[in-house]
Amino acid sequence: MIPRALTIATSDSGGGAGIQADLKAFAAAGAHGTSVLVALTAQNTVGVTAIHELPPAFVRAQLEAVYDDIGVDAAKTGMLYSRALIETVADFLEARPTPLVVDPVMVASSGAKLLEDDAVDALVGRLFPLATVVTPNLVEARSLAALEPSNRLVRGSRRELAEALHALGAPAVIVTGGHGDDAVDHLFDGREHHEIPVDRHEVAATHGAGCTHSATLAALLARGLPLLEAARGAAEAASRAVAQGLVEIGAGEGPVDVLGVRR
Repeated sequence: MIPRALTIATSDSGGGAGIQADLKAFAAAGAHGTSVLVALTAQNTVGVTAIHELPPAFVRAQLEAVYDDIGVDAAKTGMLYSRALIETVADFLEARPTPLVVDPVMVASSGAKLLEDDAVDALVGRLFPLATVVTPNLVEARSLAALEPSNRLVRGSRRELAEALHALGAPAVIVTGGHGDDAVDHLFDGREHHEIPVDRHEVAATHGAGCTHSATLAALLARGLPLLEAARGAAEAASRAVAQGLVEIGAGEGPVDVLGVRR
């Protein structure tokens, strides 16, 4: 059977991140990709100029269309933007349990804010418990850990942050290695810690790296790989996509290239 992977996220008109990056990563990882759009962005390599939120009823209609006919072996969420959209997605997935990668997208690589303030609690309270794994980068992990007033992890290590997010309800956490001094993805599965070395590349084309990582992870879970093996594969794919990044595209941070379009 052909693995089926679903992305529930936002469109990037520049083709570098969001739904567009996810579908490319699904294909590269050997899965058939389906998509549920929750919002549209006017976006390029320089920044995000506008966001259009889709009606929750239409988001649910897309979910029903995919699940009722094609089916889903694993899913990922990306930028979900608002509390209403998060609640809609969570309500649906509670009734349709699915291996789920939650990529808590909060800020674009350009610095644009991608998650409304009142949506963060819903992201943690509703989606974390449904996830197979949550995949924040270092900046996102620190912001999320700070939701618990007792935490003092503003500069916490990836190990400490992974444990803190697990305590917030995430069954497993991968704090990715694209930020900070140490190039390593840190996986905590609720019992054991695993460090996954990542090759870092000084390339001005990293737009979509996080989406590529989480989408590849979802595709590999859809193929039936265990979490640790899938995490290693996702780290390798994201690193390779950055190394192949398309620096000549746009005037800002170019998109990663998971498909090797220069071949």
